[in-house]
Amino acid sequence: MAHNFVPLPDQPPPPASVGTVAWIRANLFSGWVNSVLTVLAVYVLVTALPPLINWMFISADWVGTGREACDSGGACWVFVANRIDIFIYGFYPNDQIWRVDAIFIGLFLLTAPLFFKSFKYKVWLGGFIIFIYPIIGFILMRGGMFGLSGVETAKWGGFTLTLLLAGVGCIAALPLGVVLALGRQAGNMPIVKSMCVLFIEFWRGVPLITVLFMSSVMLPLFLPEGVNFDKLLRALIGITLFQSAYMAEVIRGGLQAIPKGQYEAADALGLGYWRKYGLIILPQALKIVIPGIVNTFIALFKDTTLVIIVGLLELLGMVKASLGDPAWPDVSREGYVFAAFMFWICCFSMSRYSQWLERKLHTGHKR
Repeated sequence: MAHNFVPLPDQPPPPASVGTVAWIRANLFSGWVNSVLTVLAVYVLVTALPPLINWMFISADWVGTGREACDSGGACWVFVANRIDIFIYGFYPNDQIWRVDAIFIGLFLLTAPLFFKSFKYKVWLGGFIIFIYPIIGFILMRGGMFGLSGVETAKWGGFTLTLLLAGVGCIAALPLGVVLALGRQAGNMPIVKSMCVLFIEFWRGVPLITVLFMSSVMLPLFLPEGVNFDKLLRALIGITLFQSAYMAEVIRGGLQAIPKGQYEAADALGLGYWRKYGLIILPQALKIVIPGIVNTFIALFKDTTLVIIVGLLELLGMVKASLGDPAWPDVSREGYVFAAFMFWICCFSMSRYSQWLERKLHTGHKR
């Protein structure tokens, strides 16, 4: 006997308020400890946020030409507005700032196509950005050729110098770290392995501030008479060598996470050493350690503030130098807040990009 089942009508979803209340109970008041922490967090936010918002935005002064324009009791953003060129470009000549802007605009335009799936020349464009464009950028900033007036590196500073130190350090440290990690894993080449271990442990055993001091003060003592390196170049070399040791350990962790079967499968296919690591092992290892690589990049970006010890004034150094101006008394909070905001924007952007890259490359669950 056939049974005719009448489908029930679609039930409306629960009201949004019910779902919200359930979420609040499950996540914010699930126990007495969680409830106490939630109440304390709300109390701190209610107590701290209104005065902070009032100081930063509502009562702040934004327009003016001097300290006398800041009379409302809030933040004196007039100081940042009047020194923004120094904070961004350092002592770079005002009539040549267009060269720095051209470098950043060109880098943005070259990088944009890499984010489109339909673009077919990503490898070539990426190689151009990493290997060729830095040379073009250095020639444009330094000048002295092609009709460009020369600008010595002592005048480079501010946020531009911060990006330069971090960018060159990251780009140069990553391939060097890969080579060191592979060398440390080379059990069949004991001399190469020992040299890589010695290099990594030496640079990881000293603080970066000591490396910068040695590269700036002690290195010239060991060079032949008449031979000298630019102060910025010495700092870049020290940062790169220091950072490559940490990068090597991050990548070595990814190599150790690859199952042994991957190595055996590559050997069974008859792949040589470089093809095995270039096509099978390294792509998987680098994908695994993306969080570690980005974390190392973020640490390097913040460590660029240490170059002030060798006389290079990056963003924070320029802010500290500007605070000594008697025409701008009592504006240290505004200067440090601006520097912290710029660092946070860059570090947060790198973190979000790494998360997007992880999701894009996480294809193990796909068919």
